[in-house]
Amino acid sequence: MQNTINIKNKKAKFQYEILDKYTAGIVLSGTEIKSIRDSKASIAESFCEFNEHGELFVINMTVEEYLYGTYYNHKPKASRKLLLNKRELKKLQKEVQNSGLTIIPLRLFINDNGYAKLVIALARGKKLFDKRETIKDRDNKVRLDRIKKSF
Repeated sequence: MQNTINIKNKKAKFQYEILDKYTAGIVLSGTEIKSIRDSKASIAESFCEFNEHGELFVINMTVEEYLYGTYYNHKPKASRKLLLNKRELKKLQKEVQNSGLTIIPLRLFINDNGYAKLVIALARGKKLFDKRETIKDRDNKVRLDRIKKSF
């Protein structure tokens, strides 16, 4: 099976400072996985949140309805459960509660076994001056690459 599905959250690295990354499985229904295999999903506006039982859910992830799904189709903006080890969940929950960090999805992909996986990150929101610094660094890198290329 080809691993060509790779849906990214491009704004995440600009808006957040990434501290730690985890790979989590997702609980999906039949028509949801079919839509993801057709690359009809978006994680741009999504985030992760714990419920009262200590389970982690991805909120606001859009998976479009499957074209041939009839009445078996799913809700496009439903919250979906993420699958991690108990130890990882406790660590993430502790960090979120104590430090005020957020958990954001970075990448949605399908692994070699055909399962949908979500790369999530423990992140801290950037301030305006941090974003300006990121833009300056990017511009300086482009200038250096142009100078190197001319020599």
